Amino acid sequence: MKTISLITLLLFSLSAPLAAQDNANDPIEGELIEGELIVAPDETAAENDEAALDDGSLEEGSLDADIEALKKEVLSLNRDLFILEEDLLFPSNTQFSIFLSMDAGALFSLDSVQLKVDDKNIASHLYTERELAALKRGGVQRLYIGNLPSGEHEIIAIFTGIGPKGRDYRRGKSIVIEKTTEPQFLEFMIADDTGKEQPQFDVRVWE
Repeated sequence: MKTISLITLLLFSLSAPLAAQDNANDPIEGELIEGELIVAPDETAAENDEAALDDGSLEEGSLDADIEALKKEVLSLNRDLFILEEDLLFPSNTQFSIFLSMDAGALFSLDSVQLKVDDKNIASHLYTERELAALKRGGVQRLYIGNLPSGEHEIIAIFTGIGPKGRDYRRGKSIVIEKTTEPQFLEFMIADDTGKEQPQFDVRVWE
C-alpha cells in the first residue's frame, strides 16, 4: 500500500508543473510574445480617429468655398473701383474714347498705331502677336480714354505695318468731330479690301 501511495504522489507532483507550463503558453494581454505587445483593440479610439478625419475634410471644403467667395468679392470690388476711378478722372461731359477693331491679315499686318488730336500726340501702341491674334478673332481694343472739351476737333490715326507683297506700309486716317457734353466714342476699323488688293481703313462715331 505504501508503494502505491508513493507512486500516486509522485505522478501528481509531476503533472502539476506540466499543466502550469501549458497555461503559460497562452498569450496574456499586455505580455510580450515574440517581440510584440498583445493589446486589445480600442474601438472607441478608432471611432474618434474617423470622426476627426471627417471633421477635417468638412473644414477643408468649407475653407475652399470661403476662399472662392472672397475672390469673387475682390474682383467685384476692383471692378467697382475701376468704374468709380474712370467717372472721377473722365466726367461724362468731357469723356472721349478711341477704339480699334480689325478684320485683316491677308493684306495687312499691323505693327503700331499713333493717335493725334488737333495735331497733338495723345497715344501710341506697339502690337504683339498675341494682341494681333485677339483682334483678328473679333476683339476690340480701347486705344485711348481722356477728356475733350466741347467743340470741333480733328482726330488722326497713323497705322504702320506690313502691306501687300510684304512691303512696309504706312497709312493715316482722319475725322473731324463735334464734341458735345455727352461721352463720345470713335472706332477705327482695319479690313482687307480683296477687290482692290489693299488694306482699308475706316472710322465711325458711336451713337
